[in-house]
Amino acid sequence: MIRFLSSILALFSVTTFYAQQNVIPKLVVGITVDQLRGDYLEHFKKNFGEKGFKRLLNEGVVYNQVIYNFPSPDKASAIATIYTGTVPFYHGIVNDKKIAGDDFSEVSSFTDSKFMGNFTTEKLSPLPLKVSTITDELKIASDGKSDVFAFSPDASATLASGGHAASGAFWIEDFSGHWATTTFYPTHHAFVDQYNRSNESLNTRINSLVWKPKLPIESYNAFPYTQNFYNFQHNIAASKGNNFKVLKQTPFINEEVKTMGLKAIESAAMGQRNYPDFLALNFYAGNFENALDKNYSIEIQDTYQRLDENIAQVIDAVDKAVGLENALIFVVSTGYFNEQEVYPKDARLPGGDFKPDRCEALLNMYLMAIYGRENWIKKYYNEQIYFDRKLIEEKKIDYREFQERAADFLIQFSGVQDVVTSYQMLHGAYNEAIQVYKNGFHRDITGDLFIELQPGWRIVTPKNPTNHERVRGNGMSVPAIFFGNNLKPTKVDRVIDATEIAPSVTHRLRIRAPNASNNLILKELF
Repeated sequence: MIRFLSSILALFSVTTFYAQQNVIPKLVVGITVDQLRGDYLEHFKKNFGEKGFKRLLNEGVVYNQVIYNFPSPDKASAIATIYTGTVPFYHGIVNDKKIAGDDFSEVSSFTDSKFMGNFTTEKLSPLPLKVSTITDELKIASDGKSDVFAFSPDASATLASGGHAASGAFWIEDFSGHWATTTFYPTHHAFVDQYNRSNESLNTRINSLVWKPKLPIESYNAFPYTQNFYNFQHNIAASKGNNFKVLKQTPFINEEVKTMGLKAIESAAMGQRNYPDFLALNFYAGNFENALDKNYSIEIQDTYQRLDENIAQVIDAVDKAVGLENALIFVVSTGYFNEQEVYPKDARLPGGDFKPDRCEALLNMYLMAIYGRENWIKKYYNEQIYFDRKLIEEKKIDYREFQERAADFLIQFSGVQDVVTSYQMLHGAYNEAIQVYKNGFHRDITGDLFIELQPGWRIVTPKNPTNHERVRGNGMSVPAIFFGNNLKPTKVDRVIDATEIAPSVTHRLRIRAPNASNNLILKELF
């Protein structure tokens, strides 16, 4: 009898355990943080509260190092990769901006002239994202009954995370400060319109926003190399240039994203229906360009301090709405950091200034000497050379030979480490370096030559003659954290690929992975 009761109790315990482990989340909250650094989370954590980053790190499944296996990830390409589970070669979002049109102008990667904007003059849509996303697959699985909302400082992050079937996808318009969207999404949402027209809106408050330290200045002592301990005070309305663009480099923008996320949870009753809902939020954790100390600023510590509070408020709101066991929250960094390095005046460190306009002019002169006096180069952008392909075709010039000659010439420039042609990426012999470039290549968007600069060099243009960003390897911790949904606290030291995140999230939702995702599920989330 005792053995029988023990067996029944054991069976009940196992059944209960697996039932807890397999609860489908009623609400998923995907949080991407632009330029979030894992080492900064460690450096600054002594000032954090108990309900934000500390809670995530102590109670979540924590991956210390995520890689983006393509060159120069930025906000748009990284978030598109997280939500599609594949690389730019397939999803088509190579950078925040792309080169388009006969004039080779720089436009948003999500430019789409077929759709107008609401609260913006920009014409954008998610259609340039060429594959499905986590959020798309959730909409498909629920026959459109799941709600999907996305809020971000910028359109690219919103459209990449909201996907093609979002209930609503909104970003802060650069010139008005209103929450804007595209007519691609036909549904209007009263809570967003009301906020835009209220006294709470950024448009109403911009002139009164002053950024001061949240904590006493002596608390911000994580960097022993900070040259100036100062009680900063940044009046946003007095900033040089567009006030709203400046504001997007401050913690005020995270407060806005958090506010709208909480309004969506409440107004749309997210997590209260028979099908899971999804809330995508994108925050900012990068540098403030007007900081007095470019390398080790007080401002970056204050940004993380305030972001910690925003994260805690989101977690609390989700807990109250559905309970954390019924929610899956993931936090992922975009995997890069815009360093603002200022070298001491007497430092004689390796490196130098790479001037694209000079590079373009000399290369064109070389090509003229071989192929005739024509303007063979249409554009230099983002370390890529764009040739006049129509002219090359009209002149019946061998395109592969043309590229190889140009690459052989450029490799001789000071500061150039390597030059890879688009032909090599599509048709050349395989090697690991070429594969990384190919992952970040898309035939309709990217250039003809890819230039890799040596570490320590900076790119200097007439528009940006005092650029403080220098070429660096990605020598920083890039975290991904999964929390809630009965996940067991785990610290994972192995390197994971950003493309593993999407299939792991869809696995927890019991839906198909995005249609271009072919990676394995993270075993700790199985």
